[in-house]
Amino acid sequence: MALPARKQLKYWGVAAVLFAVVMWALGNVLLPFILGGAIAYMIDPLADRLERAGLSREGATAVITVAAVLIFLIMLLLIVPMLANQMIDLVQTLPQAMSNLRDFAQDRFPDLFEENSRVREALAGLWTILQDKSMGLLQTFVGSALSLLNVVVLIVIVPVVSVYLLVDWDRMVARIDALLPRDHAPVVRRLARDIDNVLSSFVRGMGMVCVILGTYYAVALMLVGLNFGLAVGFVAGLVTFIPYLGAIIGGVLAIGLALFQFWGALEGADGEMIRQGTDWIRIALVAGIFMIGQMVEGNFLTPKLVGNSVGLHPVWLLLALSVFGALFGFVGMLIAVPVAAVIGVVARFAVEQYLDSRLYQGQSHRDAATLSVDEPRSDI
Repeated sequence: MALPARKQLKYWGVAAVLFAVVMWALGNVLLPFILGGAIAYMIDPLADRLERAGLSREGATAVITVAAVLIFLIMLLLIVPMLANQMIDLVQTLPQAMSNLRDFAQDRFPDLFEENSRVREALAGLWTILQDKSMGLLQTFVGSALSLLNVVVLIVIVPVVSVYLLVDWDRMVARIDALLPRDHAPVVRRLARDIDNVLSSFVRGMGMVCVILGTYYAVALMLVGLNFGLAVGFVAGLVTFIPYLGAIIGGVLAIGLALFQFWGALEGADGEMIRQGTDWIRIALVAGIFMIGQMVEGNFLTPKLVGNSVGLHPVWLLLALSVFGALFGFVGMLIAVPVAAVIGVVARFAVEQYLDSRLYQGQSHRDAATLSVDEPRSDI
C-alpha cells in the first residue's frame, strides 16, 4: 500500500532540510567530492564514446586521465604563469587607470568636482561604498580560496575522486535506480532524464562556449597589443555562462584598459609630461572584438552547443548563484546551477500536474471530457 501524499511530502521535506543542513555544516569537507563528481559527470559522455569504440571502462578512464594530465602540464608550464602575472599587473594597474579617469573627468567636467557640488558628494559616497564592498568581497573570496581551494585539494583529492567516480559512474547510476521507490520510479526516471538534459545542455554546452570565447578574446586582444589580453579573455570567458554578462564585463574592462594604454600621458626625456596621440584604430579593434564575439555566440555557438530549450533563465541563474552563495559560500555557488536545474524541472512538472488537475480544469470540464469519451460507446 502506497504512503499517503501528506506523509510522502513530510518525508521529502525532511530529506531536503537534512540536505541543506549537511551542506551548511560540511560544505568545506564535501568540496573536493562535489568538484570530483562534477568533473566525472562532465566527462562521462566521452568515456561512454570510448567504450562504444571498444575500450573497457577502466581503459577509457585511463586514456582520459593521461590526456587530462598532459593538458594540465601544458597549461601549468605555458599559460598559468603568464595569466598569473597579467592578473597581478592588472590589479596593480587598475588604481592608476581609475586615477587617470578621474583626472580626465575633472578636465572635461570641472563642475562635477566643485567643493559643494551634490554630484561630487554623491560620486564620493558611491566610490566609498564600492571600495568597501569590493574589499570585503575580495577578502571573502581570497579567504575562501585559501581555505578551500588549496593545493592538496586541487592536485590530489579532486583528480582521485574524479577518476574513481568516472570508473564507477554507470554502476552508481544503476544502483541508485534500483533503490528508487517502486511506485514513483517511472516519474523519478522521467524527472532525472529531464534534469540530465538540462544540465548536459547547459553545463557541457556553456563550458565549451566559455572556453571558445575566452580563448578567442585572449588571442585576439593579445594580437591587437592589449597588455592584459590574456587576463581579460580569462575573465570574459569565465562569466560567459550568464548571457551578455561576459561581454559586458570583458568589453568594459578591455575598452577601459585600451583607453588607458593607447590614450594617456607619457613622460618625455626632459621629465615633462607629453600627450600621446590617441590610437583610435586599436581602441576600435578592441571594441570590435567583443562585438564579433557576441554575434558569434548568439548566432552560432549558443544555438549549436547549448540549444534553445535549456530552460535556465539568466535571472534565475543569478538568483540561484546569489542565494546559494550567501547560504553555503563557495560550495553553494558550485551546486547553484545543478540545484537551479532541478528546481526548474520539478517546477515545470508541478505546473504540468496542476494543468491536468481538477483544481485547474474544474468539475464541469472533467464531466464534459467524460461525456466526450463515453459518447462513441453509446452509439455502438
